Parts: sequence; structure tokens; C-alpha cells
Amino acid sequence: MNRKNLPLILMLIAGAVTCVINLIRQYSIISQLTVLLIVLVLFYALGSLIKWTLDYFDEQNENFFSGEGEVIEKESEQMGGDGSDG
Repeated sequence: MNRKNLPLILMLIAGAVTCVINLIRQYSIISQLTVLLIVLVLFYALGSLIKWTLDYFDEQNENFFSGEGEVIEKESEQMGGDGSDG
């Protein structure tokens, strides 16, 4: 699955929500920009952490399933899977 844009999308959505809330509450422009910067950095880091975690789990699953196939092959070789009947 393509997760390359996950941190950016999460950051932009959080930034848009922050802008709307700042406009409704009528904060000063300096306060709005400060809060927006903090939110953008925080949610970019959070999105990067989520992306890394999901990629790590995918890698672990791939390793597990590729290792499981090797075990089945080894078991069939041990049970006399050489193709002879006698």
C-alpha cells in the first residue's frame, strides 16, 4: 500500500481544522500563526510515526509469510517428498 503521502495529508487536514477554529475564536494573527506552526509540525511528526509503524508491520508480515512457506517446504522434504513410492 502506498503510504508516502500519509504524513502530508494528516498535517494538512489538521492545519485546515486549526485555521477554521482560529477564525471562529478570532485569535490575533500572531497567535494563529504560532498555533498553526505547532500543529503542523506535531501532526507531521505523528503522521511520520504512523507511517513508519504501518510499514514496519507490513515488513514483519512479509517476513512471517515468506518464512512460513519455507517451513512447509522443509516439512515436505523430511516426510519423504522425493517422489519415490518405495
